[in-house]
Amino acid sequence: MINQLINDMVDAGVHYGHQTKKWNPRMKPFLMKDKGGIHILNLEKTVQQLDKAADFLSGIVRKGGRILFVGCKRQAQDAVREAAEATGQFYVNHRWLGGMLTNSTTVRKSIERLKYLENIEKQPEFKSMSKKELAALSREREKLLRNLRGVRDMSQKPDAVVIVDSARETIAVAEARRLGIPIVAVVDTNADPALVEHPIPANDDAIRSIRIILQNLVDSMLAARKS
Repeated sequence: MINQLINDMVDAGVHYGHQTKKWNPRMKPFLMKDKGGIHILNLEKTVQQLDKAADFLSGIVRKGGRILFVGCKRQAQDAVREAAEATGQFYVNHRWLGGMLTNSTTVRKSIERLKYLENIEKQPEFKSMSKKELAALSREREKLLRNLRGVRDMSQKPDAVVIVDSARETIAVAEARRLGIPIVAVVDTNADPALVEHPIPANDDAIRSIRIILQNLVDSMLAARKS
């Protein structure tokens, strides 16, 4: 079964890292070799780390805990949303707003603003608004919805955060660390695995690579929910 997973990972390009000149030396334990100036990840280590991360998240699910999925790069957006929706968890997949974890008051205000805009037609001032004003409010609503759709019901800090590309989502990593929230992260060869509790070494630029990692986490979480 492990060999089949590794074969699937090879097909998805999970083992391809960044150019050797862009590497983070702390990723050395997860590397196998370099090929044509590209670091190649050791997929046996990837599977080991993936299993550890899956066990950790499954434990949270069994206890009824909540998990926040984060991945705002284009390649990760759909996979992050689908993983969160499949497991009934929270997600951020368009833009990480500074303070999303550390400044809940500001985030709640934005969510209240979103709810107001969604019900603007029921407000007494609606009839007196011009088309131009309503168009501006509509654009504001869509922007807020993109950024907050996946966390609008998140009333308290999550028990864990799953991040795709920890090197890119530096603010999310910093906020989770500040609050002591454990981080599971897909880390490419340019990332610092020491910043997260459960690093999963993998290609974080290929859509298929991101999907296969998240799907394995989702499968474990769903199995834990049924147990």
